[in-house]
Amino acid sequence: MPDLLLELFSEEIPARMQRGAMENLKRLVTDKLVDAGLTYDGAKAFATPRRIALAVHGLPAKQPDRREEKKGPRVGAPDAAVQGFLKSAGLKSIGEAKVQSDKKGDFYLAVIERKGRPAAEVIAEIIPDVIWKFPWPKSMRWGEPVFAKAGEDYVVAGDGNYVLEKPWLSWVRPLHSILCTFGPETEEPEIVKFEIDGIKAGDITHGHRVHAPGPIKVKRLEDYLAKLHAAKVIPDPDRRKADILADAKDLALAQGLELVEDEGLLEEVAGLVEWPVVLIASFDTAFLGIPPEVIRATIRNNQKCFVLRDPKTGKLANKFITVANQEASDGGEAIKAGNARVIRARLADAKFFWEQDRKQTLEERLPKLKGIVFHEKLGTQAERVARMLWLAREIAPAVKADLRKTEHAALRTKADLVTEMVGEFPELQGVMGKYYAFAEGIDPEVAAAIEEHYKPQGPNDRVPAAPISIAVALADKIDTLVGFWAIDEKPTGSKDPYALRRAALGVIRLVLDNNLRLPLSRTLHHAGSLITALHGEGKRAQIEAALDELVSKGAPESERDRLARSVSAEWRKAGESEHAVVHHETIVGLLSFFADRLKVHLRESGARHDLVDAVFALPGQDDLLLIVRRVEALGKFLDTDDGKNLLVGYRRAANILRDEEKKDKRGYAGEPDPKLLQAPEEKALAAAISKVEQDVEAAIKREDFAAAMTAIAKLRAPVDAFFEKVTVNAEDKSLRENRLKLLDRIRAATRTVADFSRIEG
Repeated sequence: MPDLLLELFSEEIPARMQRGAMENLKRLVTDKLVDAGLTYDGAKAFATPRRIALAVHGLPAKQPDRREEKKGPRVGAPDAAVQGFLKSAGLKSIGEAKVQSDKKGDFYLAVIERKGRPAAEVIAEIIPDVIWKFPWPKSMRWGEPVFAKAGEDYVVAGDGNYVLEKPWLSWVRPLHSILCTFGPETEEPEIVKFEIDGIKAGDITHGHRVHAPGPIKVKRLEDYLAKLHAAKVIPDPDRRKADILADAKDLALAQGLELVEDEGLLEEVAGLVEWPVVLIASFDTAFLGIPPEVIRATIRNNQKCFVLRDPKTGKLANKFITVANQEASDGGEAIKAGNARVIRARLADAKFFWEQDRKQTLEERLPKLKGIVFHEKLGTQAERVARMLWLAREIAPAVKADLRKTEHAALRTKADLVTEMVGEFPELQGVMGKYYAFAEGIDPEVAAAIEEHYKPQGPNDRVPAAPISIAVALADKIDTLVGFWAIDEKPTGSKDPYALRRAALGVIRLVLDNNLRLPLSRTLHHAGSLITALHGEGKRAQIEAALDELVSKGAPESERDRLARSVSAEWRKAGESEHAVVHHETIVGLLSFFADRLKVHLRESGARHDLVDAVFALPGQDDLLLIVRRVEALGKFLDTDDGKNLLVGYRRAANILRDEEKKDKRGYAGEPDPKLLQAPEEKALAAAISKVEQDVEAAIKREDFAAAMTAIAKLRAPVDAFFEKVTVNAEDKSLRENRLKLLDRIRAATRTVADFSRIEG
């Protein structure tokens, strides 16, 4: 069967766009092929800095014939409707349509038969449409536009601008040539004929810019790959990545070192070269006194190079790996020297920043935070540190963190934001705070918390385990979430500019991974009180003055405790006042957001989202750890026969109740009258419910959710017997009402462990 080969050759495509361009080209072309009836066996996309390409295998030589029926208006419909139908169906007159009947009467039916066209003709229409509409994140225009004409004169719009005769091609960089061939393996493929903005499709590609810049004629994929490889181009980015990684490891091993792997940098470097040549070079050992993260950031950000370390000590070596895009005649010596020269200058700057920054302590830098706005509606970084300090104090006892050390850490968390080093390398915030704290001789636990309060920053990031780090990290994330919820800057759809989903997931992971018992609702309300106090009416100046005294160096511990209690009391008053910025409804909405994030987190672990809904629906459920334990116990219970059958019984009871309550326009809550329990099965069910409720309540108080599920399972047999032997809708109204109340007790009993109405399946 025929194969399609397409290449779009341009000037340099930014590395960050190449992977997405590959995927988009494959998706757009193959989707349109399938829509046109041209199914295929397989497709593979390629990308280099100067091209994106696609090979599609096993296409048919011709479209299949297609028959389509299009229903039109009823016979006798207005002429406008009939004419619209004829136009959409491609008919010349209504006589070409058929008349068919249904329950509503006679209507017109157009039977459209389309003969299949040669696949090359269809492809010649598909590819230009893809190119014109290609979704580059950023694109540019070039060349001369073509304007519409009226006779010999240009048509000018009313605002004085010329009117374009056709769209102006936008592409990531100027497009130079298009290769497009189609044909079976056993025959010479044909060129698919089309033209884009003066560029005609052909069978020509180009090799490496330096080693083989001339035109290369190709036929199909195997020929394309072989000739490009001979012309010093590797089209497959994954192959380039694998080659770079293997060569870098080999060079490092030859020096007795190991590569510090960096997937993001590897992806970027592979997008900068068509023919990777891996080289190893060195820098002055004097720079090894700089923190290793700074060395790595400097070399990575400025020169796109990899660092190496000594496997015996785990410390960085004064060597680095660079990747060239050509085989230099001098073996790469000039390339290595050029990179080393730039890196030496950048490391000298970093060394200067490191030395200058240590001339001030972190605490001495705190006043500068008043000049940095966190958000115009949430105040400065200084105010944020104040909120975090108080919130961390509140959280510390729950995580068994030392209160003094937690204060010290929270106070210094953002101080490195005003250092020269973080100004140069923003990604090192927190990391540099740790190093400056170590340099001051600050307690190692406090220094670690300064770095770790940003963690976890993603699903694969490490979760802090030290109590002080946990307290400060929770304070940071909860303050962020409550603050942005208060000012109504919530995530919408795929947009989350303030990374609030990540912050919520961070709270969830901190709680679950460390088995923390944290009353989330109360903690969120505390955070809301802080925001109200510092950004609402009244007590702001008083609280800020007390805070300044609280964090001052000279205050004795007894005085600090007194001030801390005073400040906390003022914050609580502000949060409960009528001027509160963060209202109860805001916290309820944020708790719902946590529920959604928890569902996502548990679903990735294999849990069912509906079980999270069923547990979260119970009143007062804001302890994430207990919610997860309930969900786990509920999932195991519903996997048993007792669980499945009880769920069926619950639904039967709930459905009957719902229908009868709707019909009677009243509810049936309340205790059933024991005197009206006639059948042995309803007496047994009433007794079982009373016993189960007691057992479930006792198990939940012990937080033994497995035992609670075992207890609720005892309802299965009496519920089954009740529905088998007892008629709920008895003719006697009092008997009917009593039995409906018994069904309501089934519903109420199950709600002690979960809201069964939210369970699917």
